[in-house]
Amino acid sequence: MEPRGWLPLLLQLGLMWPLEALSEPQLRVLVVPHSHMDVGWLHTVQENMQAYVTNVYNSVVEALTLEKKRRFIVVEQEYFRLWWDGVASDTQKGQVRQLVAERRLEFVLGGQVMHDEAMTHFDDQILQLTEGHGFLYETFGVRPQFSWQVDPFGASSTTPTLFALAGFNAHVISRIDYNLKEAMQDTRELQFVWRGSRSLSAQQEIFTHVLDQFSYCSAPNAPLSLSEGFNWDGEAIFPGTSPDDMYLQMQIPVTEDNIQIFTSLLVKNALARATWFRTPHVLWPWGCDRQFFNASLQFTNMDIIMEYVNSKASELSLSMKYATLSDYFRAVHSDQVSWQVRDHRDFLPYSSDMYHAWTGFYASRSGLKGLARRASSLLYAGESMFTRYVLLAPHRFLDPAWGLQQLQQLRWAVSEVQHHDAITGTHVPRVGDMFVEHLSTGMQGVHKLMASIIQDRACSLCAGPEPGGHFAMVYNPLAWTVTTIITLTVGFPKVSITDESGLPVPAQVQPSKEMPSAYDLHVLTTIPGLSYRYYSIQPSRSSQEKTGEPEPFVAKTTQFGGRLRRLAGQVGGSLVPVNNDCYIVFLDLDTNLMHSVWERQSNRKVYMTQQFMEYHTNSDVRKGPVSGNYVFTPSGAAEPAWEAVRMEIVEGALVTEIRQYFYSEPTFAIYSRLARGPQGSGGELLCHRIEQEYRVGPLELNREAILRTSTKLNTGQVLYSDNNGYQMQRRPYRDYKNNTIARNYYPMVQSAFIQSRRSRLVLLSEQAHGVSSQGNGQVEVMLHRRLWNNDEWALDNDLTLNDSSVVHPVLWLLLGSRALTSGLRQRSRLALQHRPVVMLRELTGKHSRWQEAVTLPPSIHLQILSIPGWKYSSNHTEHLRTLQKGAAGVQADLRRVLLRLQHLYEVDQDPVLSRPVTVNLRSVLGGLGSVVSVEERSLTGTWDVNEMRRWTWSRRDPHHHRGSSSQPSPPPGGPKVTIYPKEIRTFFIHFQEH
Repeated sequence: MEPRGWLPLLLQLGLMWPLEALSEPQLRVLVVPHSHMDVGWLHTVQENMQAYVTNVYNSVVEALTLEKKRRFIVVEQEYFRLWWDGVASDTQKGQVRQLVAERRLEFVLGGQVMHDEAMTHFDDQILQLTEGHGFLYETFGVRPQFSWQVDPFGASSTTPTLFALAGFNAHVISRIDYNLKEAMQDTRELQFVWRGSRSLSAQQEIFTHVLDQFSYCSAPNAPLSLSEGFNWDGEAIFPGTSPDDMYLQMQIPVTEDNIQIFTSLLVKNALARATWFRTPHVLWPWGCDRQFFNASLQFTNMDIIMEYVNSKASELSLSMKYATLSDYFRAVHSDQVSWQVRDHRDFLPYSSDMYHAWTGFYASRSGLKGLARRASSLLYAGESMFTRYVLLAPHRFLDPAWGLQQLQQLRWAVSEVQHHDAITGTHVPRVGDMFVEHLSTGMQGVHKLMASIIQDRACSLCAGPEPGGHFAMVYNPLAWTVTTIITLTVGFPKVSITDESGLPVPAQVQPSKEMPSAYDLHVLTTIPGLSYRYYSIQPSRSSQEKTGEPEPFVAKTTQFGGRLRRLAGQVGGSLVPVNNDCYIVFLDLDTNLMHSVWERQSNRKVYMTQQFMEYHTNSDVRKGPVSGNYVFTPSGAAEPAWEAVRMEIVEGALVTEIRQYFYSEPTFAIYSRLARGPQGSGGELLCHRIEQEYRVGPLELNREAILRTSTKLNTGQVLYSDNNGYQMQRRPYRDYKNNTIARNYYPMVQSAFIQSRRSRLVLLSEQAHGVSSQGNGQVEVMLHRRLWNNDEWALDNDLTLNDSSVVHPVLWLLLGSRALTSGLRQRSRLALQHRPVVMLRELTGKHSRWQEAVTLPPSIHLQILSIPGWKYSSNHTEHLRTLQKGAAGVQADLRRVLLRLQHLYEVDQDPVLSRPVTVNLRSVLGGLGSVVSVEERSLTGTWDVNEMRRWTWSRRDPHHHRGSSSQPSPPPGGPKVTIYPKEIRTFFIHFQEH
């Protein structure tokens, strides 16, 4: 049904105008009570639990139990799980189960946190959703079906795809660009059907609701006497706060004398909201940050207001009731409105006004962003190694329950840091310390687990390395054969390195770039999928005792003196080449900068140079806008951050390394590597990349450091950057009235590229950064920020980002034709994300190898192979029956494996790799054991896909292009599955007992 335009007229005529004569439908205001609880922002998780979170759940459960009409939504499962496991009494748990069964307490989103959408990798988004959903399903048998992503700083087009796959029926977002939100309000387009992927069918779309300009907090702009709007429980008391402040800013209660003021404020706000939507149902979020820690006060006062409004419903043509998200969306869905379809565009970047572009957080606390990604990659490797171990090996020393605990700890730490005030860097320093501690502890546990697995498989009767030597175990967590070069640090220049068969391996030794008394040992290795290699490393014997084994090649170092920046205009007079089988990199000896790159396959030379630059920022709010944790507001164009460059070329048989030192205060550095490996497909990825590591920091105050790569490619100033590592977005440069530099910055979670008609330059990143193209043929990556300003809010909350750390980000550069880079980019980014795990052990034994690899076709990625350890039955009816009886004593199923596969390519990206792929899971996984059965599940594992019935929404353009992946799937339950472009398929694989 279409609205009839009466609400604007109502506002013009006055709030209390009698409406009995109008035959329009009555407006329904659905009040959704909630408390926004950041999992680490201004306070640590434990401080928040102590100050208000525990009281939120205690008092909400009590308030809902006392009055049937009340409702509440719960979002962040990290907090709820901590309360449930460590605080809730048996009585409270029984009350919660009853409230959930009655749908008066509703879990929405259901992840461990409300994750950021700009900086997070979609693997980690899925992980944190899976952890939360698994807990909720195991505990209550419920599965969230609505999202509540109301605070992330921008919205990604990956989200609708993932949430559809998880079984969600509708999606709520809030923070989108202020101009766009205003325009969507004016045209009543705040609700739409969002198709997140251009390759997937309409089944991976989701109905999306954008909160209006009032966002997720209730009734702002209240009169001074009602400054807290509809919050009656005051402010939370954190550790160190004086008890005298307990009722600071406590809202005055509702009385007969002031009820009309409250009512007028609420009704006016609801009517304003109603003009921006197309149905007579108003979603009215009631709550804000850290509210409902005294739910009795909250509900008691609101009960009075709602009763008063409903007593005058005929006069106001408006009624109110408490609701959950499912209540609201069920009402909207029942109206059968035909909705606009939005394509795979995202809502990034986010600006809250013309002066505040929220693009600074793309690089805030770069060190934490790097640690978060490394922890995620380690977890990925640990999951598959543990799965192989449990399924294949007799468990001589390692207790699988202990192993699951180590993985669980890191799963929760990685999930926690996906929060929108965590990986974004928009938190106070002590909260950052908490994130680092949790990640580091979790990583230590998984390292210990992996070492224990190695130890458990050791042959104690076999001969080990001589004194002073050690073993290196190298594990490949990808389901493809990988050829790469690993780097070890050793304390001696002459080494002997052999494989598990005692044969020498190709290697190269050179002085370490960071540790003067140490050496880098580069080793060429080829490892099948989900397998490992062992190497014995020991000091070389004296010349008299040598047995003829070749020693690693010793690299030759050539030094080039410093070149001042003022000579930068005198370029190209003298070039020195560095090459492998794919590239020739020319370095300009007049500047010691890169000059150009010759790409051999296309026989094309691209002029390209790189330099560090800095944006300077204002630190005085009295002189204009300032940069901060969230926003990027440069004072002008970027300036060179160096005065001179010194260069070294370390040339070896396997690797040639270019070391460029940019002198200033401080010193910046670029370490570039070109590798030489085997010819053919085995060494294709290794050859076609220029690996770069940077040294940046500590920065001077109010500096934002970038690496700018300038080429002569005619790119039209168009940039492509990724959404969460899942898909690419086209980013044309736009001129704005204000803050043009900052508003043309975008997230680069894993990749970005620029291209001309003939060539493409791809940047692959180890961690999340900000990226921009500020000029034709240019691409710049923001690597680090250090800021201080005198903004009172930032100072009061310790949010000034005085980050004095040194960071070492890594980028890989791919250069070539569009066809070449399209085929290589996806596999190369995974080769960077999931590099082989190297573990050094001083063991007295040689080791057996797993005999059978797990190998998938080149366009299919093993996104996860894990034993989750869940205790719920795959059969929903059986699981509910178990919950009714009491689930005590149910054991984790160690023979049920969570498998998730992803097709890497878009429908038209590559003529071969973009084709659908059929995989026989029984054959592929045969090396792990005997597959008993295969169940296809929802993204987070809680639904049998054959039982999942998502709502369909009427659309304005039913003939909209739906991609080509809507082909029928094979019959359910069989081992053969066909995966179409960009599909993500999740399975439970049940293996036979030993």
